Amino acid sequence: MRLDKYLCELKIGTRSQVKTYIRQGLVSVNGSPVKTSDLKIDEFTDEVCFQGRLLHYRRFVYYMLNKPTDVVSATEDNLSRTVLDLLRPEDRRDDLFPAGRLDKDTEGFLLLTNDGALAHRLLSPKKHVDKTYRVSLARPITQSMIKHLEEGVDIGEEKPTLPASITVLDEITILLTIQEGKFHQVKRMLQAVNNRVTALKRISFGGLMLDQNLQPGEYRELTEQEVAILHET
Repeated sequence: MRLDKYLCELKIGTRSQVKTYIRQGLVSVNGSPVKTSDLKIDEFTDEVCFQGRLLHYRRFVYYMLNKPTDVVSATEDNLSRTVLDLLRPEDRRDDLFPAGRLDKDTEGFLLLTNDGALAHRLLSPKKHVDKTYRVSLARPITQSMIKHLEEGVDIGEEKPTLPASITVLDEITILLTIQEGKFHQVKRMLQAVNNRVTALKRISFGGLMLDQNLQPGEYRELTEQEVAILHET
């Protein structure tokens, strides 16, 4: 990786700023001051210091976001704020993306990362990764509705949905766990049993529960243990 790109990714400054810092002799590589911004370094083995402070490069980052409504699960959008717009400047990276998506009017747990291999595995239909939603309903849930949802319902796809797991919180609130991620799936599943979703929040994903201390729009970095759980999912 180029030295100036490395420094930019670590939020030392803009590309022009880090070039100036390098020319001023404020950056050293393996103990020696450098003056060339396009110097190629190994970001994992070379020791890079800025103003005498040793820098540490992280290849992958993982954030748990409590996505609010009216924000889209995308890296960019011409009309609406995206989930990446919620990040503080020091946490932004060009390679970050949401692992999967939540509808604009859906809130809850969304993973932001730059680990493409992990995201692909978590979202693969073959992996059957659990996703649990708190679902508010327009009509009281019935045993007949529950039975159909737990067996799999026809939402207009080639095959019925996989069996879901239902926990009834009250007559118009359920926890719904699914292992797929079809377009508007939860809403379509409830429509298939003659009901309607009025509010939707994802509370867990890949074995991790949404941190209850996170308000809508807030996020935090995953712990090493939480990252390990995702990798083991």
